[in-house]
Amino acid sequence: MTPGLDASDSLAVWLEKILQLHPSEIDLGLTRLRRVAMRMGLTALPDSQVITVAGTNGKGTTCALMEQILMADGHRVGVFSSPHIERYNERVRIDGQELPDQDHVDAFTAIAAAQQDTSLTFFEYSALAALWLFARERPDVVLLEVGLGGRLDATNLIDADIAVITTVDLDHQEYLGDTREKVGREKAGIMRAGRPVICGDPNPPESVATCAAELGAILLQRGEAFELVADHDQWTYQSPGYRFGALPLPAIPLDNAATAITALRQLEGGVSETAIRRGLSQVRVPGRLEVLSHAPDLVLDVAHNPQAGAYLAQWLKRQSYDGIHAVCGMLADKDVKATLAPLGELPLRWYLADLNVPRGAPASRLLFALNDAPGPVATPQCFDSVSAALSEALSRARHGELVILFGSFYTVAEAKAYWRTRS
Repeated sequence: MTPGLDASDSLAVWLEKILQLHPSEIDLGLTRLRRVAMRMGLTALPDSQVITVAGTNGKGTTCALMEQILMADGHRVGVFSSPHIERYNERVRIDGQELPDQDHVDAFTAIAAAQQDTSLTFFEYSALAALWLFARERPDVVLLEVGLGGRLDATNLIDADIAVITTVDLDHQEYLGDTREKVGREKAGIMRAGRPVICGDPNPPESVATCAAELGAILLQRGEAFELVADHDQWTYQSPGYRFGALPLPAIPLDNAATAITALRQLEGGVSETAIRRGLSQVRVPGRLEVLSHAPDLVLDVAHNPQAGAYLAQWLKRQSYDGIHAVCGMLADKDVKATLAPLGELPLRWYLADLNVPRGAPASRLLFALNDAPGPVATPQCFDSVSAALSEALSRARHGELVILFGSFYTVAEAKAYWRTRS
């Protein structure tokens, strides 16, 4: 057992201790992790088909829809996702259910027993714990959401039967590179020779196709291998020789829905159209355009990078509210200016918040970025916390108006905690 770790500790104590075990929050690379995984016999999940999902945005929603469809089709499914919003237990689900604290403690205890002198980051610990739980539970299908990049991410320890790349854009540039071509190559690292990789980005960098060709992976590219056609209140999925129409509009982006369907069609036996329809109707993803309340209308979104900011701006343009109040808190290492730029073009009333977590940005930095926005921005208000900003926005919102809160998983988590106290 690694010194300082104790099997009798609570999950909260384990999480606190694991955070202190490695000097860096992010330390990409599989060498250390593979050393521990080999001692634990966790370099493969032979009892499960594995789908690994990478992408700048859309990973969580794509995994959530696949999870719903698979369960509707009678499959037993395990999901590993990150980061969590409120509880660590959110990171691992079996058949849509979080696991009790003791299961996670058992997994951590097994890792600590095999760890010896190998240092692991918090994310590596969480990913290895998820694999241990999946090896124990043996679901039919395991969905692994990549934490950062792909090639060097802890989830890439396992060879994916099916790889998915949702979108490719700039984020975490200090780790993944400062061009889409470089980012695309990192995300393409989850591909495996002779196995399918689905790319849902309609305009991916050339590096994705290049990597697939070099490796011998089977690339199924949006616009070539599959496409979607949206109508007013329904949509159609189509691929060569296959058309699936009159589909219900899901509570997630259609781009991700089409990508998820394509991935599941590559599974042994595929999935039924009935299950696809049911999954589309039922899928809900916390923190992704999540409706927290009506009257006042309050929607939460974790959008925290330029691509997500642009998507959120387009969504807001389609709304018919009399007015929109925007509450925002972001991390300092994000591209704040580029993320807020498309939103700054809209007639929003702004409430900017200090994000009081490690790496959190002060509201003054958001204010500076908004002042550079191309459109006319009404004078924003600054607050010392997300809760204070949200409280003010809700107090000013009138009937027929929307409060949209976004900017980070931390921002959404604080908003949810505040809403519980208010309710």
